[in-house]
Amino acid sequence: MLKKSPTLAVFLWLSLLSSFTVFSQGKRLTMEDAFLNPSLSPANLRQLTWVPGTNDYSHTNDKNDQLLRGSVRENAKVIVTATDLSAALEKAGGAKVPTVSGLEWLNATDLLVKQKGQFYRYNTQAKTAQAFYKVDAAAENLDFAPNKQRAAYTKAQNLFVSQPGAEDKQITQESNPAIVNGQAAHRSEFGITKGTFWSPSGNSLAYYRMDQTMVTDYPLVDISTVPAKLNNIKYPMAGGKSHHVTVGVYHVASGKTIFLKTGEPAEQYLTNLTWSPDEKSIYLAVVNRAQNHMWLNQYDANTGAFVKTLFEEKNDKWIEPERGLYFVPGKPDQFVWFSERDGYDHLYLYNTNGQLIRQLTKGEWIVKNLVGFDKNGREAYYTATAESPLERHFYAVELSSGRTGRLTQGSGVHNVTFSPTGQYFLDNYSSPVTPRTIRILDTDAGKVAKTLLVAPNPLQDYQLGETTIFPIKAEDGTDLYCRMITPPNFDEKKKYPVVVYVYGGPHLQMITSSWLGGSNLWMQHMAQKGYIVFSLDNRGSADRGRAFEQAIFRQAGVAEVSDQMKGVEYLKGLPYVDTNRLGVHGWSYGGFMTTSLMLKQPGVFKVGVAGGPVIDWSFYEVMYTERYMDTPQENPEGYKNANLLNHVKNLKGKLLMIHGTVDDVVVWQHSQAFLKKAVDEGVLLDYFVYPGHPHNVGGKDRVHLYKKVTEYFDEHL
Repeated sequence: MLKKSPTLAVFLWLSLLSSFTVFSQGKRLTMEDAFLNPSLSPANLRQLTWVPGTNDYSHTNDKNDQLLRGSVRENAKVIVTATDLSAALEKAGGAKVPTVSGLEWLNATDLLVKQKGQFYRYNTQAKTAQAFYKVDAAAENLDFAPNKQRAAYTKAQNLFVSQPGAEDKQITQESNPAIVNGQAAHRSEFGITKGTFWSPSGNSLAYYRMDQTMVTDYPLVDISTVPAKLNNIKYPMAGGKSHHVTVGVYHVASGKTIFLKTGEPAEQYLTNLTWSPDEKSIYLAVVNRAQNHMWLNQYDANTGAFVKTLFEEKNDKWIEPERGLYFVPGKPDQFVWFSERDGYDHLYLYNTNGQLIRQLTKGEWIVKNLVGFDKNGREAYYTATAESPLERHFYAVELSSGRTGRLTQGSGVHNVTFSPTGQYFLDNYSSPVTPRTIRILDTDAGKVAKTLLVAPNPLQDYQLGETTIFPIKAEDGTDLYCRMITPPNFDEKKKYPVVVYVYGGPHLQMITSSWLGGSNLWMQHMAQKGYIVFSLDNRGSADRGRAFEQAIFRQAGVAEVSDQMKGVEYLKGLPYVDTNRLGVHGWSYGGFMTTSLMLKQPGVFKVGVAGGPVIDWSFYEVMYTERYMDTPQENPEGYKNANLLNHVKNLKGKLLMIHGTVDDVVVWQHSQAFLKKAVDEGVLLDYFVYPGHPHNVGGKDRVHLYKKVTEYFDEHL
């Protein structure tokens, strides 16, 4: 049942203008604390999930050696221990386990356990295990059918299907490693996370077949062997040849595979694959290579024939469908569709004839996720930014009327998981002053049915500074949200150096009303060292609507730099900021932004540290780059202005560039080309590489990375 939402205008202004301090004693964070100390993250319920078909939940204990199960009415009790599980597995021919981590519910009583290609079924009541599946030890991309009676997996470039009591069946027979089956296509753009899609009953399997034979090989060098080994990858660069994707459909009963007749041109994007509830149809959001036109198409799952186009969407800049169709329970001819057609991501109710029944949500805010429906298909549940761009709340909307009500309270960020019955939802909540609270709420009334966790402040013994979240105005009057962390024992009469941490690109929002305002412990560490740490989400970044994001179209690095300079202008107006000691740091798109700010605003920043930076957008991948920049052939001026090789001679101050040697996202050639141009023009800079690391430097080496970054600021700022 819906209830009217009270206005949150007061909460909104509090979130924008509030400052918050984590009350603390005198301890200081080390770099190891910042990246490797799990005790400094808010307490959590590990592997918290709903038990299938019930209103029960389960999670592991802190040691991960016990699995607990509870409900609204009963507190969680231990149902599986590592000792019991080990004993059962050994009897079934398996090996002992030190923890119960990684278990997955098969049904209300049985768990799935994986060991070296062998899967076991463990019954929590009888405490017995039995062999369930066996797959090749080299299997990757494992994907279970909804009923868990079959599983798909890939090995090298081929696709296989496994089921209990039968030998695995090889579905594809590709000998060419450049033709890949069952893996994520289109370089995981358009919300694509996998390459296999089981039908609702598990009787058929749709999958991507990606032909990359026409894509240029790109060399990566593996130095872990002697001599070093060449590892060629397929990397389609902007304006070049892109791979060709088709969709195969394997029918288990007949053992036959058909392909959807998706037609020409071959260079198109087949996105958001969705099965119809009756398994007779497959729907695809087909996007042209220019990414400004989308057709929502229906295909016959048995013959592959094109059935019809339900509707089309066009935009003069770009179209980016990232979610499939959400069919309404009990109404197989109705579905909910996400669209940004009115400028913001909203929900639209359609029938399968392609007729719009009604727009369900509307306003200058975005729907983040469609969480689910009630069992009768009368209401849909979603999370959105309706109260503030910085917050996330949970809502219900009546499909028959569009009437909406909010179900979560408390200013901040709510992450929600629906129960299998739809009666309850888990609310994992945080705010700038709330580390984490996990509750079960009743869907009908939005009332708290049970509190599972109230996390204490893990940083209460540490001396942290004050974090403030506030808006400033872009040159076009748009609100730009900022976060500023000042040092402990801050004195307005002193002058402080500033480190600006920047990302600035699509698909990421750095500043939210979550724990620590979305900052990380390295930022808090820098504040302890006496720096002011400042971040700003510029136009082009996520979750603010289409106009905000599309400000960067065909001119990467223009609106973003302009907005970051508004942040600098704000900083320079503060009496306690040392304007001669401004630094900037970012990674990936943030590396592009850091380098852009150093070169396009020479002298503003004394020090910059750019990690994994895009230098020349013509070196970057087709799908991402052409969405925002068109091709180099269509937009030569935009590529020229964004190409940082053309601005190397402007460098003033100290710049450290860092790159992983096997980066397969922003390839190493970017920063090497920059380094070569700097040498050619007699420009001095500093350079550091991480041998064997891809795009992100992870694990214990991340401590090394940020010691390097911090040392550079300490020495030069």
